[in-house]
Amino acid sequence: MRGILRNPVRRMERAGLRTGLRWKLSAAIALVAGLVAVVLSLVVHNAARVSMLDNARELANDRLVLAQRNYELNRGPVFPYVKVDDPELPDALRESVGRSRRASDVSRHGEDPDIWAAVPVKGGHVLSVHMHLPDRSVDMLRDLDQALVIGSVAVVLGGSALGVLIGGQLSRRLRKAAAAANRVAKGETDVRVREAIGGVVRDETDDLARAVDAMADALRQRLEAERRVTADIAHELRTPVTGLLTAAELLPPGRPTELVLDRAKAMRTLVEDVLEVARLDSASERAELQDIMLGEFVARRVAAKDPDVAVRVVHESEVTTDPRRLERVLFNLLANAARHGRPPVEVSVEGRVIRVRDHGPGFPEELLAEGPSRFRTGSKDRAGQGHGLGLTIAAGQARVLGARLTFRNVRPAGTPAGLPSEGAVAVLWLPEHAPTNTGSYPVLPVSGAG
Repeated sequence: MRGILRNPVRRMERAGLRTGLRWKLSAAIALVAGLVAVVLSLVVHNAARVSMLDNARELANDRLVLAQRNYELNRGPVFPYVKVDDPELPDALRESVGRSRRASDVSRHGEDPDIWAAVPVKGGHVLSVHMHLPDRSVDMLRDLDQALVIGSVAVVLGGSALGVLIGGQLSRRLRKAAAAANRVAKGETDVRVREAIGGVVRDETDDLARAVDAMADALRQRLEAERRVTADIAHELRTPVTGLLTAAELLPPGRPTELVLDRAKAMRTLVEDVLEVARLDSASERAELQDIMLGEFVARRVAAKDPDVAVRVVHESEVTTDPRRLERVLFNLLANAARHGRPPVEVSVEGRVIRVRDHGPGFPEELLAEGPSRFRTGSKDRAGQGHGLGLTIAAGQARVLGARLTFRNVRPAGTPAGLPSEGAVAVLWLPEHAPTNTGSYPVLPVSGAG
């Protein structure tokens, strides 16, 4: 279950490009602000231009009315901007004048628009007024365009700054929530995500934090229930298994007796291991620390356990640890190497690091990715006897010691992925300083390369 919770997150982190929420939000706000600013600028520019052209057409019509009166009185144009039968008069306006008494038009023959106004007069002539947009209006329109451009840039910059500010606050809350969730995943059961993010404003981040807290509580209760059930079952089996083993020892010598004793001892070992896992999961185990010379300790314990295992002390070091738990971790690693690997099994001590290597097919990919899992003995390449609790207990005892236990396979550079490994290596990294707050907790650490 714990591996299922961890690995999809890793795959998603590797699959996509990591980007900050504040920059995404800033870019979105800046884009929307830019679009709105451009649309409003176009609307304002067109509205101002249409208004100025309408005013110019009205001015042209007023001048045309005055010129028409003067023409009818004086029989000739009296203003320089008034012409009779102007050859440059647009054809469309000329046709409109023929159908009505007066007409106006706006045409473009260059950068500035031309404003025309025409009216038919006696004798079949056409009196027309030709003028351009006043320079003051052109300057005002250009000033307006410049102001709109500056305003649009300011809106985009302001929107970006606002996006960074809002996104930064939201990102900080989410990062605090993620950090608190990671602490919960590492076994700190007293951490609450909602309290970690703080703040008095209720938003979706608070809903997410409360949902994570509820999920963590439910998972914690489920793990505790599983631990209690496992411990109760193992405890109830302890007495009858002990009686069975005692009764088997009273049987007459022979092959059947040996088989019964062997199975009874295996069952007693299983019950003891299950009880040990339950104690480790209960977060009640504490290390009893002593100062030991690590290389000498490992050499003596390995020689007593299996004289055929070679021990190499590269660098001696004095460490502060729990000898009983360290011995338990070491023996479980040796038993796993002997059961699932191939000889020779080698142990090396270098400073505070202990390595146990065999020359078998290597650890299963599931173990390398997710860490040890109880009651899983290995893949088809590393199958064997056992109930799959050895590495789980070793990892739990390592946590009590404040140490880190990692696993990797020995594979020369350039070896194809389909070929088997040339051995498996378990590495125990003891802490540099004496652990001050060590203890067991029901979360397995992520295994990595050693």
